Amino acid sequence: MGVNAELIEKLIRFQRPERVLPYLDELDDIRIASLFGLDPAEYKRLRAGFDAQVHTAATELLANPEVADAVDRLPFEPGQHVVAIGGSTTADRLSWFEIMRALLAIRRPDGIRLSNLAVSGCTTTQALAALSTLTSQRPDWVLCHLGANDAKRLGGIDGPRLVSLLETNRNLLLLHDSAMRDIDARWIWLTPAAVDEAKAAAVPHFQRAGIAWRTSDMADAAGLLADQPEPIVDVFAITTPDSGFDGHLDDGVHLTGFGQQEISAAVVVTLAQLS
Repeated sequence: MGVNAELIEKLIRFQRPERVLPYLDELDDIRIASLFGLDPAEYKRLRAGFDAQVHTAATELLANPEVADAVDRLPFEPGQHVVAIGGSTTADRLSWFEIMRALLAIRRPDGIRLSNLAVSGCTTTQALAALSTLTSQRPDWVLCHLGANDAKRLGGIDGPRLVSLLETNRNLLLLHDSAMRDIDARWIWLTPAAVDEAKAAAVPHFQRAGIAWRTSDMADAAGLLADQPEPIVDVFAITTPDSGFDGHLDDGVHLTGFGQQEISAAVVVTLAQLS
């Protein structure tokens, strides 16, 4: 596969134009394919490939008795609506949330509805601006995985954060409190994933754009959630390279399919404990 083909595949994996432009009701697969410079058949083939990878990841997880039991004990009732908000780690077509969707489809096809509202690059400020998109879904469960994009450093590793830590904290709490005034849902926090600083620092695109990430910033964002009363899935602890985790792509920011599997298993096991 050539460089351009690899780039297109990565773009389709992480970018969801229909979520960035929700007011374009006619943005169907044919139009989305054209945005990527593809014909509809090729776009469909690539999407089917991601779906197959998700199904394989779910099947592998279900071979683990602990995970299979946790899926059976997930506290979702038939017909309930589970919504995820977040950035690229959740928007990923191979994401932990998509794997959880497949786990439920295989193990518990009882009408539980899952909606992935995540948008790559989404900050907590942007999530606040899109609050009505969340509340209009009338979810029974909200899985919130935000904060990583706030921590992007501008001008290099020592530059300012895109969104200050103080503002991230304010936005997360305001997002939760504002949403819960309009919906009757269970709220679950996921901490940001760690980054592999060495890999990220070596990416030419990041160097040219003057952007960088620090693992310590992700730790700070995770710490903001430590005292919240809602359940928390500590994705940061799972994905820290120092812990032996080897699930980052070459850019050091996004996760491999294996990394997404690890998060999905942790989410399922954590949620099962609520039943």
